[in-house]
Amino acid sequence: MTPEVFVDIFREALKLIVFMVSVIVLPSLFIGLIVAVFQAATSINEQTLSFLPRLIVTLVALMMSAHWLTASIMDFTYRLADMIPQVIG
Repeated sequence: MTPEVFVDIFREALKLIVFMVSVIVLPSLFIGLIVAVFQAATSINEQTLSFLPRLIVTLVALMMSAHWLTASIMDFTYRLADMIPQVIG
């Protein structure tokens, strides 16, 4: 295995991880920002008001993107398995 092949595989894996995490985290961050602005404007300092909407949005994002996330990781795994002869020989 040459270092270039290892770097390419590692780069692909990191890119996939970033895409998968961003699909889940970014909606939660946006909702958290909206709730924080609302809390700052109204001076409401309720802990559950900031936690519950983020939890719900994260769960909805997981439900909506679960098929794509699973298909992406399976595709990557299949490509890794197909590359085994190239890497070894």
